[in-house]
Amino acid sequence: MFFNTVLVVLTDLAARCLGSAIFRKHFHLVLSVLVMFGPALSFWVSQHSVFAKKTHFLYRIFLRSGWGWTCIFVGSFVFLLSFSIRRSISLSIRHLSRLGVAGGLWVGFCKLLDLLENTTGSCYERLLNSPEVTNGQPLLVLREGASKSECLRAGMLWRGYEVSEDVFLLCLCCLLLAEEIAVFGPYLKLGGFSGGPLRILFLFCVLLLWLWIFLLLCLLAYFPQFPTQLLGGALGCLSWRGLYQSWYRLGPSWYCPGRPGQGLLNTKTNGAAAEDKLNHDQ
Repeated sequence: MFFNTVLVVLTDLAARCLGSAIFRKHFHLVLSVLVMFGPALSFWVSQHSVFAKKTHFLYRIFLRSGWGWTCIFVGSFVFLLSFSIRRSISLSIRHLSRLGVAGGLWVGFCKLLDLLENTTGSCYERLLNSPEVTNGQPLLVLREGASKSECLRAGMLWRGYEVSEDVFLLCLCCLLLAEEIAVFGPYLKLGGFSGGPLRILFLFCVLLLWLWIFLLLCLLAYFPQFPTQLLGGALGCLSWRGLYQSWYRLGPSWYCPGRPGQGLLNTKTNGAAAEDKLNHDQ
């Protein structure tokens, strides 16, 4: 009974914050400020911290599989919420298709970014035994004709035009999480039923959102790379705006899955009023 009370209090508080108009309108701005000025934290953090090593278990377990973790928790929450309301597999699949669209967009952009790096990059060999150094670094000799895979396999250095895929993924996952779980607050206000499993999934999604924000700050503070991280963050924000703020606003149809929560609560309240509260038209 005690743990159930704590769960209800925590999820109600988190749902109220994430579903507020202030959070919905300004979260992407806060994320943009973090990406822009986060590298300045490198002047205050210690490079001897455990988070300064890319072998840390948070980077290995969560960052490298960031999209998988997001799909597992967000997909479970979206499916359970939509199916518990309308008992419709087709409606649940339509809402889940937003994750498929975002995943396809992420994979497509990663392929394009990898192609860009391969096209614009060159292979360099380090002259470790050379007495001539520049700023304490060994000289680099250009090796022409080698591809990126051949270059890295030979232990040489590949340099090209990069965009941070990690920052791109984290920004996209943060904005996607904020959009998908923000409907839980209006759902509770409208008197929707919320059992323990649904509240636990929602709480896991909230914790995952905070974890992505924390990892984003760690990357910006301990591994600053300007302007590649700024470009990655901008690409993530543009992807979110193109999907959730443009395409999904067209409404549910054969070519558009619609916005989160759209078409779920018509049977519980007056249809138009419920949709307006749930969708939070800005």
